[in-house]
Amino acid sequence: MHDIYPTRSAPEPSMQDRQDPVAWSRWHEGAPLSREQVDHFDQHGYLVLEDVFAADELAAMQAETGRLMADPAALQDETVITEPGSREVRSIFAIHRQSAMMARLAADQRLAGVAAFLLGDDVYVHQSRLNYKPGFKGKEFYWHSDFETWHAEDGMPRMRALSMSVLLAENTPDNGPLMLIPGSHKRFVTCVGETPDDHYRQSLKKQEYGVPDEMSLATLAHEHGIVAPVGQPGTVIIFDCNMMHGSNGNITPFPRSNAFLVFNAVSNRLERPFAAAKPRPAFIAAREFTPVTPQSGPLQDRIPA
Repeated sequence: MHDIYPTRSAPEPSMQDRQDPVAWSRWHEGAPLSREQVDHFDQHGYLVLEDVFAADELAAMQAETGRLMADPAALQDETVITEPGSREVRSIFAIHRQSAMMARLAADQRLAGVAAFLLGDDVYVHQSRLNYKPGFKGKEFYWHSDFETWHAEDGMPRMRALSMSVLLAENTPDNGPLMLIPGSHKRFVTCVGETPDDHYRQSLKKQEYGVPDEMSLATLAHEHGIVAPVGQPGTVIIFDCNMMHGSNGNITPFPRSNAFLVFNAVSNRLERPFAAAKPRPAFIAAREFTPVTPQSGPLQDRIPA
């Protein structure tokens, strides 16, 4: 395979220009986003959509989140990730495989339809998870580009994927919201260090390989600044796969939670890893590439069995 984004192979980090489009479709009448929204995503690498879901839909998602969090023993054991040094749940992976409500969310036209438009292709769910940052104890997520990891450890060839964070609790400036470096999606920052075997077991708690160097981060932050989109439950934050992002710890009493969905273009399906000995498990990086069939209507309607 020709690797146009080599990483974890050189003794020093570097930055290179992105070689893929960001918005893969041209705006047209009838598109699921406005022209201004498409331009913003293309230029800045992210988009915030407010009031996407009705109150009853949001209540149903919050109730399902509570059910999943209350009984993690009922879930596939390896999909439940705890905080470093504690038993607090940090993430639950493969939620669209373990919850009919989350499967319906992943197929919703308001999400999957937008993803398919921005990526210019049919899409499938590369990864899904419930992120939870408990009050007082929620730890930080250090700066990283998801694509660097997905490319190196999963074999994602090109930058033709995006993430959607569906806010299930209020995200404030104080409770560890997502932070983004807008514009960073147009540069690829290579990382240093050979990927250890089964790296995912540690990286899901605290990532040590595939972490960008401080000089590159400082350069990007000084060039573009840092934004921290906040919002009420029901807000959806969309960001490009190569966006540099992270979040602070949560030392407030107010927990933060979100449903996190990654859509990848079917034409960009995974190959063998570019910088790891073997692929990560399917609950982190799906190798079932069946396209999502977008569904319309309230989330509670026609929930898959």
